[in-house]
Amino acid sequence: MSYHFNKIEEKWQKYWAENQTFKAKNDSEKPKYYVLDMFPYPSGAGLHVGHPLGYIASDIYARYKRHKGFNVLHPQGYDSFGLPAEQYAIQTGQHPAVTTENNIARYREQLDKIGFSFDWSREVRTSEPDYYKWTQWIFIQLFESWYDQEADKSRPISELEEIFASEGNSRVNAACDDDVEEFSAEDWKAYSHDEKDQVLLKYRLTYLAEAEVNWCPQLGTVLANDEIVNGVSERGGYPVVRKKMTQWSMRISAFAERLLQGLNNIDWTESLKESQRNWIGKSVGAMVHFNLYGETLKQVQGDASSASQPKISVFTTRPDTIFGVSFMTLAPEHELVQKITTEDRKEEVQAYIEATAKRSERERMADVKTISGVFTGAYAEHPFTKEPVPIWIGDYVLAGYGTGAVMAVPCGDQRDHDFARHFDLPIPNIFENVDVSEEAFVGKEGTVIANSDFLSGLEYKEALQKVILELEKTGQGYGKTNYRLRDAVFSRQRYWGEPFPVYYVNGLPKMIDLDHLPLRLPEVEKYLPTETGEPPLGNATDWAWDTKNNKVVSNKMLKQVQHDEDGGVTPSGVEASEDNGVYPLELNTMPGWAGSSWYLFRYMDAGNPDRFVSEEAQQYWENVDLYIGGSEHATGHLLYSRFWTKFLHDRGWLTVEEPFRKLINQGMILGTSAFVYRLEGENVFVSKNQIKGNNVQPIHADVSLVNASDELDIEAFKKWRPEFADAKFLTEDGKYIVGREVEKMSKSKYNVVNPDEICKDYGADTLRMYEMFLGPLDQAKPWNTAGITGVHNFLKKLWKLYHNGEEFYVSDEKASADSLKSLHKTIKKVTEDIEDFSFNTSVSTFMICVNELSAQKCDSIEVLEPLAVLIAPYAPHIAEELWEKLGNSESVTTATYPVYEEKYLVESTKNYPVSFNGKMRFTKELPLDMGKDDIEKNVLEDERTKNQLDGSTPKKVIVVPGKIINIVI
Repeated sequence: MSYHFNKIEEKWQKYWAENQTFKAKNDSEKPKYYVLDMFPYPSGAGLHVGHPLGYIASDIYARYKRHKGFNVLHPQGYDSFGLPAEQYAIQTGQHPAVTTENNIARYREQLDKIGFSFDWSREVRTSEPDYYKWTQWIFIQLFESWYDQEADKSRPISELEEIFASEGNSRVNAACDDDVEEFSAEDWKAYSHDEKDQVLLKYRLTYLAEAEVNWCPQLGTVLANDEIVNGVSERGGYPVVRKKMTQWSMRISAFAERLLQGLNNIDWTESLKESQRNWIGKSVGAMVHFNLYGETLKQVQGDASSASQPKISVFTTRPDTIFGVSFMTLAPEHELVQKITTEDRKEEVQAYIEATAKRSERERMADVKTISGVFTGAYAEHPFTKEPVPIWIGDYVLAGYGTGAVMAVPCGDQRDHDFARHFDLPIPNIFENVDVSEEAFVGKEGTVIANSDFLSGLEYKEALQKVILELEKTGQGYGKTNYRLRDAVFSRQRYWGEPFPVYYVNGLPKMIDLDHLPLRLPEVEKYLPTETGEPPLGNATDWAWDTKNNKVVSNKMLKQVQHDEDGGVTPSGVEASEDNGVYPLELNTMPGWAGSSWYLFRYMDAGNPDRFVSEEAQQYWENVDLYIGGSEHATGHLLYSRFWTKFLHDRGWLTVEEPFRKLINQGMILGTSAFVYRLEGENVFVSKNQIKGNNVQPIHADVSLVNASDELDIEAFKKWRPEFADAKFLTEDGKYIVGREVEKMSKSKYNVVNPDEICKDYGADTLRMYEMFLGPLDQAKPWNTAGITGVHNFLKKLWKLYHNGEEFYVSDEKASADSLKSLHKTIKKVTEDIEDFSFNTSVSTFMICVNELSAQKCDSIEVLEPLAVLIAPYAPHIAEELWEKLGNSESVTTATYPVYEEKYLVESTKNYPVSFNGKMRFTKELPLDMGKDDIEKNVLEDERTKNQLDGSTPKKVIVVPGKIINIVI
């Protein structure tokens, strides 16, 4: 019977869907296991063969765990808000919801064809109001919370109000804005309602603040650092500038230490943990205050004798090097720059600030070679020597990291040293036995501090402690632990995202009551910012909140409208008429990571109208046992999700502090691109092996136009690229041979392979096994369609094992020892491989097993039935069909995983080499427990021995049981 894989796969995919075979239960007595893939964004291009790699791996493991008796949750859904759909809407006018729905339908079709064991009854989409209702709810909970650093946890804002009312804020140890002023309980009670709200906004875990952001004018939105590549937007390649805007932010920095320590309790790769540690960036040192000096102080303050002295605060991990400070460098965006710059330096400083705004933070951090800066003309006062310290600005200092200012120690820091040498600034030497003209620097623990009476002769740690004590004594600083992790900007100037459940009264944010969520996206005529610079929601005609009727109403009901030139979040000029209670709604939307930070918990209880996840469901599933996805999410998504999980745990809505127990990053499947070679300046293409010199321009050709022998279909290429319709092609024996190169699989490189075509030509089981066969899961590997036939032939050979000609046939007879050995060594190896996620070696093991069983002519059900179960996680369609033919009425998914029995691998015989005068002539299989005399007798009676002796009598027979037999003649 032929292996009709298309019919088989269609049959079982339909069966799984109709019977909801993979639907998980929340009340099972089985142990739970939660397998999750990173949230996919449904792009219009659909899947290429690189996308399913992680899904196939997770599916194998999920199916394996079901066989092992676990209640497995393996859900799937869509991260369906995002910029690509919005950009398409801008170009075509088609609503993003329509585009997204079409893309999802395409994704679902492709995913179903590959045969994944997803529980589709739990599907979630971040763009569905029933889902983002709970994203809005979590935002409100963050708004209604503060971080108690004493208790090291989030607490309700109502408890903070009680503290303020009873004792003020002097003893509150909270994560808050830097400019919070001290007040008493009496002061608090005397504040107006608006004044109290303004104070509380400085403590809330989500808050409004003016922040330096990456602004992309062409896209009309703020971009996260990971959305920028080489200074331009990843989407579209548009310029990005730094700009100050009032934005919603998340106080993730309050959780920095917990995020750092939590890495010790999860099963992630060390490289992934290290990426997070570096991003969090813990540093122990001191905050040092440099007062402004002389004329600079007068310029800023107006009166040098004033009690409140403006100062520049600097965080440093090496306060013991403070006597080596010879200048200061501020970030060009630092708030004091405009105030302290002298009149004669303003033009140059302003030009430098404008130039810096065109470079992204990532670009500035990565650029270690360029040395640039401008002197402000201002000076600060050294905390100890009281000498003037010149103040420069330089783009290697970032406003958002630390304080946006550094005390430059050119004898102990390479960048400071290069900067000082470039601008001919002094380089004082504070280290013993160090030539500061050299390129190598000290500035490390253990360095002996010298050239200062204050620190003379002290070791590193002693000097460190002494400086900090002195700074605290004089009020010039204090010991501090700092983190690179900054609060996350949470606003986006986009349409296609979650609306904030926020309206504004007198410029202050108010939350919509929980009972009236979700706040749905309004309809707009266009998806671009307004002419006055507001985000796209500014185009909505009905986008005001009626607080009396709790609904969205027409903007006409607002008393007046003023616009924020920066497209900022607070249209503070908007006032509601006194009698109707109608107020403007937030115009920004949430970023893409909002919905993807908590989606794992919604899968546990999808569809629950009363909670984002019920207490019972969350207690049962707890968190994700296995998470598989790309390494590009090593910081952003994973940090945000961990942050939200810890917050929700603090407030009592979750029992876990970590979202993902074990995490594996799958590698990338690379495409094999094809290149044609055009002579420069001519419409002539040269075949690969006829290229002479370097005067050719390689051009990507669509891989579908090239056959397995690297021959280009010239006519098809001309039709595909009409501009080359009249081109001349210099061939080799009538064939045009393309060049090949392994690159990232991408539409722009025309090297994408569609999984639909693979499934059509070879079957989904072949695709699944081939992707695993390509190499280790966590490594990059090139795709080569030519190699897929080997895997397909293996599946045909497997099918043939269960058939006698055109008839399905298995025997009830006892299996041979060899067949049982082949089966059980396969069970052992495949089980070990699955547990180690070494799926590529599993496929090889299956191939060896089927070859051995075929050679043994095995047809015993004792072997073939467990083999069908064993291969089911990898090739589920063929396994289901064989399982049914074996007489089973239920899905193979319900079958118990085969048990490895070591007794079948224990050798009971020995294949002895039989030698004559030391030369082996043949081998003979004998029982291992056979005695020496019996071995000798058995060998001498063998006809092959008699032929070798040819009638003569052996002089000696040497037998070493279990090893050799040697006959001396």
